[in-house]
Amino acid sequence: MTTAPPRFKAPRWLIPLVAVGVVLLIIVLPLVGTYNSLVNKDTAVDQAFADLNVQLQRRYDLVPNLVAAVKGALNQEQAVFGEIARARQNYAGKAPPDQKVAAANQLEGAISRLLVIVENYPQLQSNKNIQDLMVQLEGTENRVAQARRDYNGVVTDYNRSIRRFPRNLIAGMFGFDKRPLFQLQQPAAAQAPQVYLGNTPTTAAPAAPSTTVAR
Repeated sequence: MTTAPPRFKAPRWLIPLVAVGVVLLIIVLPLVGTYNSLVNKDTAVDQAFADLNVQLQRRYDLVPNLVAAVKGALNQEQAVFGEIARARQNYAGKAPPDQKVAAANQLEGAISRLLVIVENYPQLQSNKNIQDLMVQLEGTENRVAQARRDYNGVVTDYNRSIRRFPRNLIAGMFGFDKRPLFQLQQPAAAQAPQVYLGNTPTTAAPAAPSTTVAR
């Protein structure tokens, strides 16, 4: 008479352990993966803004030289000089990206007005120092435009990710907030400045966007 082998009896602690493992596989691991993906996208936004900020800082440093050169040849247009000074002051210091964007837009509008003034004064157009600075500024504006496009692309991808289900739930849990796009303030940049030719004030046509700011 043969004896049947004893059945394997699983220890009591094994069942809860298996249940925990299943929960980890089904819930926790996808949660961790989604969180890490959002962290990567959020970090990419910070990096893109840092790259953009390099170009904005170059413009910020270049503008005073242009202002000084224009002031040396022309003293009537004090309003735009004050506007540029205020814009640079708003941009300086440590500020969150949305405030940096607002200050950069303010400075961009002031630069557009300054370039209109330069175009309307022949003595400024013939100044080699001013022309050299304007060429440098135009090159900087092109780099700013490219960095702005790159930044907006990364921000758009990030903002889209935190709105999609179920990532929006995880984004809300861990504080992944919407990031601001770098949008130009067209009305401010397109406003026609007052240009004084002698004693008669005239309204200059706004600068063409393609010559001052690459879109």
